[in-house]
Amino acid sequence: MMKKVPMRTCIVTKEKFPKMELIRVVRTPEGTVVIDKTGKQNGRGAYLKKDVKVYEKAQKSKILNRHLGVEVPDTIFEELRKDEEV
Repeated sequence: MMKKVPMRTCIVTKEKFPKMELIRVVRTPEGTVVIDKTGKQNGRGAYLKKDVKVYEKAQKSKILNRHLGVEVPDTIFEELRKDEEV
C-alpha cells in the first residue's frame, strides 16, 4: 500500500505541494525564526515553494511576518536564496 503523501500549501502562491517539495520556515517557541530543514522543528511553521521569486515576493509582501507573527529577519531570505542557487 502506498503511503499517503502529506500535502502543504505555499503561503505565497496558494498552491498545494507534497511537503518534501516545500521549504518550512518556523518561529520557534523562543520567538526566533529558523529555516526548518527536517520539517519536524517545534513552533509555528509556514511553507514556501522552493523558488527564488516566491522568496522575494514573501519578503516584499511581509506575508511570512503575518503568518509567523514576528518580524522575519532578512538573513532568513538571504539563506533561502543561497540554498536555491546551489
